[in-house]
This record gives sequence, structure tokens and C-alpha cells, in this order.
Amino acid sequence: MRFLPEEQEEFSLDFTPLIDVVFLLLIFFMVSTQFISFTRRLDIKIPEAKAGSVKENKSKEYLIEMPASGEIFLDGKPVSLEGLEKILKKDSAITNRTALIRADRSLPYGQVVKVMGVCKHEGIKVIGIAVK
Repeated sequence: MRFLPEEQEEFSLDFTPLIDVVFLLLIFFMVSTQFISFTRRLDIKIPEAKAGSVKENKSKEYLIEMPASGEIFLDGKPVSLEGLEKILKKDSAITNRTALIRADRSLPYGQVVKVMGVCKHEGIKVIGIAVK
């Protein structure tokens, strides 16, 4: 008597749910990175003021940051006071230039005034100080 051979079950993994989960994680991380603020590079404690100003669209805006250590950062890159002057002089052909200074409140006022003086000397007419 001949018996029919038993059918063997195929063992395979179903990757469809795994692909769905990976795809959802990818979408989650892509969307969540849009909410991260990359503009804050340095830990600077900005002083508070009663009035603030609204930024206008200008052709060139410089972000000058001065942490409590007294260093000067122009658009996130460390520069000296002389280096700042050279960079601003190099861009003197741009007519509408503005500067925003984010200085730590513990800095001596004279250091901030020196940076403002360099900006003014190089033809930047609009100089702002960041406050809370």
C-alpha cells in the first residue's frame, strides 16, 4: 500500500509588517527633525527687555554670538575682532547689511561695544542686540 507523502510546510518569514514598521520609523524621524532648532549653537544667556523687534528680510544678515568666555563667533565660526573686521570689509559691496549680536549678559559692556563699533565702521547701519 502506498501512502501519499505528507506535504511539508514552507517556513518563510513575512517581511511585509517589518517593512511597514521601518517605513513608519523613517517617516517619524524625518518629520521630527523638522522641529529641531539648529540656530542655537552656543549657550548664551540673553538679557531680557520690554520691547523686541521683528526681523525684516534683508540681503545679508550677520549673526554675531559672544558667549560668557568672550570669544566672538560669526555665523557659528570663531573669529577674532580683526578677523570680523576683515570679513565685514570684504562684504562691503552688499548694500543692505544687518548684524544681530547675541551676547551673554555676563560679558562686560565694553566688549560688546567694540563689536558694535567694528560693525558700524564697516558700514552696517542696522545693528540689533538679541533679548528675550
